Amino acid sequence: MTVWDDLTGQDEAIDVVRAAAEGSGAGDAGGAPGRGMTHSWLITGPPGSGRSNLAYAFATALLSPGTPEGDLAAARQVQARTHPDLAVLSTERVIISIDEVRSLVASSQFAPSVGRYRVMVIEDADRMTERTSNVLLKALEEPPERTVWILCAPSDADLLPTIRSRVRTVRLRVPTVGDVARLIERRDGVDAETAERAARHAQSHIGMAHRLATHEEARSRRDRTLELALGIRSVSDAVLAAATLLEIAGADAKAITEERDAEEREHALRSLGIEPGGTIPPALRGQLRQLEEDQKRRATRSLRDGIDRILVDLLSLYRDVMMIQLGSESELVNRELRRELDALSARTTPAATLAAMDAVATARERIDGNVAPALALEAMLTTILRGTNARKGTDL
Repeated sequence: MTVWDDLTGQDEAIDVVRAAAEGSGAGDAGGAPGRGMTHSWLITGPPGSGRSNLAYAFATALLSPGTPEGDLAAARQVQARTHPDLAVLSTERVIISIDEVRSLVASSQFAPSVGRYRVMVIEDADRMTERTSNVLLKALEEPPERTVWILCAPSDADLLPTIRSRVRTVRLRVPTVGDVARLIERRDGVDAETAERAARHAQSHIGMAHRLATHEEARSRRDRTLELALGIRSVSDAVLAAATLLEIAGADAKAITEERDAEEREHALRSLGIEPGGTIPPALRGQLRQLEEDQKRRATRSLRDGIDRILVDLLSLYRDVMMIQLGSESELVNRELRRELDALSARTTPAATLAAMDAVATARERIDGNVAPALALEAMLTTILRGTNARKGTDL
């Protein structure tokens, strides 16, 4: 087993960072780092392609003593985010605050304590504003000799040009359904059929495929989403469906965050020396209040993510309809619904299906712009309904 084993479909990217990790050993005796190694990296790729997984695998290789394949003890510390030479910035908010980046930049000035490098990882670097990015830029311009920055973002276009010019970019691609299915089957211990279906429904998003493969509730919620979209026949149906979709997203977000929130609170109480169920001294209530505020912000982001997952599932539905209407031989994402997809494709036109996909994309943009999700979903579904009924001559 090596640190690269849980990465799938990214052989070219792995070769780049593995070569850099191998070359980094050339500087152990105080010389310059070896071939391919640089002080700042940017890993880009679509959601679910494994950006953060590659970042932490690379960090493990750099922090492991003597081997680019990863040391078991270092791997465990990186996984737990407890390695003394690893610093991570992973926000649960919509944006990364300038204070968070300033704190990370300050800690990057320390020399490594046990490893060859001090590794700084920023997940979702695209969430930095321009002012915040400029704070990071100063650290990238004059980095300490043994500090390595690893940034993750969907695209290099999401970062300032000045930052892009100071990093080496590694681009990931969308892995195939087969690659993701084999990873899920091996790593999560599910059967091949379940793994393939989860990978296909997740459209090769590794994290979502894991969730669909291991949680029956997540699969049920996805099936319910598509049933609602296929069952809309009137404006009132669209309004009710929008409310139900919002409830589904809320239930999914709650399922993801509830267990984590409880664990965090228990850990916080234990670290403060308070027994579960014990009285919290007034002097310590402020710390727990801060934790609760952070959890509320995370719940807000989780709800947004849940809504976006629903919209991506709807896009897959109309994508399948379009493939059928155009007679494409491409594999359907939702082939279990072939009968319903055939019926919908027969009563609508490709133009109406394309308009439906545009409506979903518009809803995603509106929600990202802080439009009330309920209103955005209602507008989306009524627009889709209007296009669907246009073929039948119905006047809404």
